[in-house]
Amino acid sequence: MRNMRKYLITGAAAFTYAFMAVTSSAFAETKLRVGAASNIGGMIVFVAQDKGFFAKHGLDAKVVVRNTGSALTKSLNAGEIDFAPAAFTNLPVALEKGIKLRGVVGYLGASFNKTTHDGNVGITARANSGIKSIGDLKGKKIGVTFGSTVDLYLREAMRKEGLTMSDIKRVNVRPPSLVSILDSGGVDAIVSWEPNLTRSLDKVKGSTLVSRGGDYICFCAVMHGKPETVNGDKKRTQAFVDAMSEAAQYLRDPKNLDEVSEIGSRFVRGMTADLVKRTIQHVVYDARIGKGTSKAFNASVKQLIAQKKMKKPYDPANYLDTSFIDSTMKRHPEWFADLK
Repeated sequence: MRNMRKYLITGAAAFTYAFMAVTSSAFAETKLRVGAASNIGGMIVFVAQDKGFFAKHGLDAKVVVRNTGSALTKSLNAGEIDFAPAAFTNLPVALEKGIKLRGVVGYLGASFNKTTHDGNVGITARANSGIKSIGDLKGKKIGVTFGSTVDLYLREAMRKEGLTMSDIKRVNVRPPSLVSILDSGGVDAIVSWEPNLTRSLDKVKGSTLVSRGGDYICFCAVMHGKPETVNGDKKRTQAFVDAMSEAAQYLRDPKNLDEVSEIGSRFVRGMTADLVKRTIQHVVYDARIGKGTSKAFNASVKQLIAQKKMKKPYDPANYLDTSFIDSTMKRHPEWFADLK
């Protein structure tokens, strides 16, 4: 009897251990590290995490925030995160250099329908700087984050005014420091994305909005991962795309504005709910990718080639994989019914 009891206890312990091992393994397979930028562009990710959309679709997600798209790409390449966004205004440069990525779901921007969209980017000038228009930038000191989306915005805006980079003095400024350098008088104007654009108008006395948007560039981004991440567990990738799509619809719903504004204020340092509420109106949160996205990608590549940042065209088919979002749209058309 004692031997029987011993065997039963031993067997039960072995079964419990095996069950825990299998459960732990299954749980580990659902873990996901999602990158987002430290600005309102990351709102779909923030809402997906805070409102439980990742969890609803079986994902144990951890959100990792970085200041820029290039920083997110470096973290992705280093294996620190599984999915991350990068804007079309700089991502193609990395793709041409050999990084292998597959874009699976929209992050921000209207690239599904337009080749340009930059309403959340602009230029703010100090009081008494003499800058009233883009043409007035000539001879001035301009704060901008080199190699970023706003850098290309500045170049394109100036080009259309007949100006070149030699007409101004560019100062390389990290995104978190843009408002403070304008306030201190270190530069005459800054080029920034939201919420820094609106924050600079709030914080810097007498500052003025010189330019907002203008369809100079496509500030558009897609969430991507390494091919082995995307295709290694397609069920997990599909769950990620589903969660992002549902979160985007929730974010767009006007009745949720107060709630999503509070969520944004918790994820990004220095953002208040009021600031989020006033700035997300300038951003399009559309999870769809398709033929229009490819056109927007090609338009950005053309600009980068003209700026001598790329040598030749890059086929967007080698980057974009629409199979996951196509499946989401087919199964859940209600998540996209409000979009054109």
